[in-house]
Amino acid sequence: MFKIIAQHPDFIVVNKEAGVNFHDEGEIGTGLHSLVKAQLKTQSLTTEAVELFPVHRLDKMTSGLVIFAKNLAAAQAFGILFSEHLIEKYYLAIADKKPVKKQGLIKGDMAKSRRGMLKLLRSMVNPAITQFFSYSTINKQRLYLLKPHSGKTHQLRVALASIGAPIIGDPLYYSQSVADRGYLHAYALRFDYLGDSFEFICPPASGEYFLEESVSVQLAEIKKPWLVKWPKL
Repeated sequence: MFKIIAQHPDFIVVNKEAGVNFHDEGEIGTGLHSLVKAQLKTQSLTTEAVELFPVHRLDKMTSGLVIFAKNLAAAQAFGILFSEHLIEKYYLAIADKKPVKKQGLIKGDMAKSRRGMLKLLRSMVNPAITQFFSYSTINKQRLYLLKPHSGKTHQLRVALASIGAPIIGDPLYYSQSVADRGYLHAYALRFDYLGDSFEFICPPASGEYFLEESVSVQLAEIKKPWLVKWPKL
């Protein structure tokens, strides 16, 4: 369900598997938050309640890096970091349709659409902002490296759909796609916390397309995503 990537006295970073909901789903299954909390309680060998505060979330289909705060003060500090966009987030996605553009900026307001979907508008009142690069891989697929500058619901899924390249396995924005998972992964995080700098990079561990050699080769060339020369905002 998840793997612990790093532990700090104030926070924990885990790698969430695809298909795991963030919150409990009743009889369907236990959510990531509860699973991590139970693991920390087991590690601490205590019968007392363990505090664990969500500071950001991933969609059920999305795998990758998630931060949880271990106390209220840390949760408030991370809340400020996220609200002021001081935590750099980088994602990977795979699509199999030819995009309108292969790199650049996707920007626009988001609005509700049909069947629980969202859509990108041309207006710029409170826009979702995403920088991206794409790279050719096998089977006419493209690997996308994405850097969101806002935290809108479904932002990256809508962004790629808006350029004609919906994510493989996305049940909402590419419902006709048949795949072993939704191909969106929270790949890397970089931030400063209480005077210390932190960097985390976690390649995808599941998904036949993510595990293709051509993807591994491309990630080796990218190395640290913050060193990529990103398109101007």
